[in-house]
Amino acid sequence: MAVEKFPIESGHVLMFARSIGDANKIYYDEEYAKGTETGGIPAPPTFVQASAQYDPDYFLRPKIGQEWFGSAKGPTGITPKPDNGGGGGGSGGGLHAEQHYVYHKPLKVGDVLSATTKPGKSWEKQGRRGGKLMFSESVTEYRDQSGELIVTATSVGVRTERPATSG
Repeated sequence: MAVEKFPIESGHVLMFARSIGDANKIYYDEEYAKGTETGGIPAPPTFVQASAQYDPDYFLRPKIGQEWFGSAKGPTGITPKPDNGGGGGGSGGGLHAEQHYVYHKPLKVGDVLSATTKPGKSWEKQGRRGGKLMFSESVTEYRDQSGELIVTATSVGVRTERPATSG
């Protein structure tokens, strides 16, 4: 993910806080927030994930004229490609396993972030039903308008060597 400009706006913070069920007035009452440690309206802890909507290439973002996750009748919305007799191509499934955030400084309304992502560590473990489990990290650094590092987000994904067997 590469995001050149991710503005932290009060309406966006308010709606995000509501969507996660956090009614703390620090997310919408500017006068109240000024008297707190942050000195202004902060963004909720996982707010930086919303930056994906500012990335035109984000894989879950709808693209006009193209199928996208959730757009069709199948469980993912993406029409499966024929496997040409390969029985699934030998590829197992993948999933998002963990997410970690390190806040170097409070993220507040008025900040404008940029985000860059780079690969992190990779490792493997032997699984019981899907063969080898392959883990990989993706590290995203969010910097403010002055270039200062504000948040480091580390995502861990895991893929199986082959589809898991039952039992």
